[in-house]
Amino acid sequence: MTRTTPPPPPRTSVQVDTPERPQEDAVRPDAGTATWRAGIRRALRGGLRPGPWKRGPVLAALALLLGLVMLLHAGITDRGGLGSLVETFLPWLGLFVPLLLAGALWRRSAAAVVALLLPTTVWLSLFGGLLTDKSHGGGDLTLVSHNVGADNPDPAGTARDLAASGADVLALEELAEHAKGTYEKELARTYRYHAVLGTVGLWSRLPLSDTRPVDIRQDAGPLGATKSMDEKMGYQRALRTTVATDHGPLTVYVAHLGSVRVMPRGGFWTESRDRGAQALGEALAADRSERVVLLGDLNGTTDDRALDSITSRLRSVQETAGDGFGFTWPASFPVARIDQIMVRGVAAESSWVLAATGSDHLPVAAGISW
Repeated sequence: MTRTTPPPPPRTSVQVDTPERPQEDAVRPDAGTATWRAGIRRALRGGLRPGPWKRGPVLAALALLLGLVMLLHAGITDRGGLGSLVETFLPWLGLFVPLLLAGALWRRSAAAVVALLLPTTVWLSLFGGLLTDKSHGGGDLTLVSHNVGADNPDPAGTARDLAASGADVLALEELAEHAKGTYEKELARTYRYHAVLGTVGLWSRLPLSDTRPVDIRQDAGPLGATKSMDEKMGYQRALRTTVATDHGPLTVYVAHLGSVRVMPRGGFWTESRDRGAQALGEALAADRSERVVLLGDLNGTTDDRALDSITSRLRSVQETAGDGFGFTWPASFPVARIDQIMVRGVAAESSWVLAATGSDHLPVAAGISW
């Protein structure tokens, strides 16, 4: 018997429809079109972004305002002591220049950078001379002035430090009644001559004569204030004397002008200080001495308009023979030079600030010559 093999089943073909791939040329724009569109987008973005001369208008305005404040500080009203307050801290306004410059560079503002030329120029014209050392060294006479502080915890140590300074003439202000004996005892070893009137005194290696008080019109503090240091210390706060030198008589004033305080309702209170400055200026104007020195705590800087009656007649040694700003108060972090040595008829050779004592002021020193 013969077996028959069945034929294989017929193959069934399955056709899968594959979508045709679109031609690239139909969907991709040519390179020129893409570049053209990108250029339009960049132009639109550039048009919306201000240029370097239009950026930072606020920074530019602040720079101009800063320059005008320093340039026209004398025109600021002194109502509430505002003018005196600005002038007391006038050198510190220069710190705003680098801050504004940093902001201008960050904003890439050409206008702000150019505007900063005004405050920079004004500040340098006012204080640039203090950045160099103008001292010459030497001198015929060394002067020292120090507000020793009524609350000084170590008057004996302060006296010893001052005696070791090499001063030929030493002026002390704010001498508390309980400490006067200590200063007289400690300084007697170095200084043969001295005169004390009220809360100010002068110690000298050279003879003194014609010592008398100077009325600088000190009185009570502002109405409603607590008892002020002026009241506690008394009102005899200035003297005039004559020092006999090898070059002839030298007239010396020692003064401690009234305090300056911030009142909660009255602002920056300077009335007592201002009256004292005016009275002291009148005394200096009436003094016909050829050589005059003023030593003291004036509770104001030489930029302060309240001291114009003094600064118009005497010259600060710090401005002519100093090295730096010579800040003296407060001793822990000095921000203003309110302790002064000023002269007329003699030359300042050098000026410096001594190390801190137990006071909240730093002592100031100067070498003068004929």
